[in-house]
Amino acid sequence: MRKAERLFQILTLLRSKRSVVTAAQLSEILEVSERTIYRDIQALSLSGIPIEAEAGVGYRLKPNFTIPPIMFDEAEIEALLLGVRMVQSWSNQGMAKAASSALSKIHAVLPDKLHQSSVQQPEWMIIPRFNSIEYQTCSELISNAIKQTQVIQLNYQDEKGNQTQRQVWPLGMIYWGKTWTLVAWCTKRQDYRLFRLDRILNLANTNQTFSTSESISLQAYINMVRAEHGAEALD
Repeated sequence: MRKAERLFQILTLLRSKRSVVTAAQLSEILEVSERTIYRDIQALSLSGIPIEAEAGVGYRLKPNFTIPPIMFDEAEIEALLLGVRMVQSWSNQGMAKAASSALSKIHAVLPDKLHQSSVQQPEWMIIPRFNSIEYQTCSELISNAIKQTQVIQLNYQDEKGNQTQRQVWPLGMIYWGKTWTLVAWCTKRQDYRLFRLDRILNLANTNQTFSTSESISLQAYINMVRAEHGAEALD
C-alpha cells in the first residue's frame, strides 16, 4: 500500500471510529508496523489534520474536524449497506475485505444524522454466510484466473455423483441464490459449460493463458443464452 493511500486510510479510520484508536489497532488493520503508524500520524499532523494524541490511550480527530459529507439519502445508504453486506457474506475473502474497506470510507464521510441511523443504531440487515473457507478460497482462485486469463484444471462432481476432470477457460461467474457458478469454455467439449463452485472437488492453475474472441467470451455466452431464452435472460 502506498503512503498516500495509507494516510487516507488512517484519516478514514479515525473519522469512522469516532473514538480513540490505538496505534496497535491501526497497525493491525493496515498491516504495517506501529513505527510506520507513528510516522504517518506525524505526517498527517504536520499537514494540518487536527489529530489529538493521548499518551497510553490512542489517537482521535478533534471534534470540530469534518470531511465534506457525501450526499446520500437514507434509502441510498441502506442500498449500499445491503450490497456491502452481501459481498462480505457471499463473496471470497479478498472481495469481502475490499467491501469492508469501502464501507469504512462511506461511514467516515456520512453526515451525523445518517451516521447515527445507519452505523450506531443496531443494523436490521442480517445477511447469513453460506460459504465455507474452502469455498471462498476456490472462488478467489477462480476470480484471479478470470482476471489473468489463465487456464485452470478442476475435478468436478455432478448432481449424480459422477466425477470428471476438466481443463477450462474461466470466463465469468454467476450468482444463483446460495451458490456461485463458473461460466467456462471447456477445452475437452469445445463448448461452454457451467460448473457450480460447491461441486468443484479441487482446482489448480495450469499457468497457461488463453485469449478470448468474438465467439468465445463471457459476452458471447450471454448473447447465446439471450438468443435462446429471451432478451431478459441473465439481466
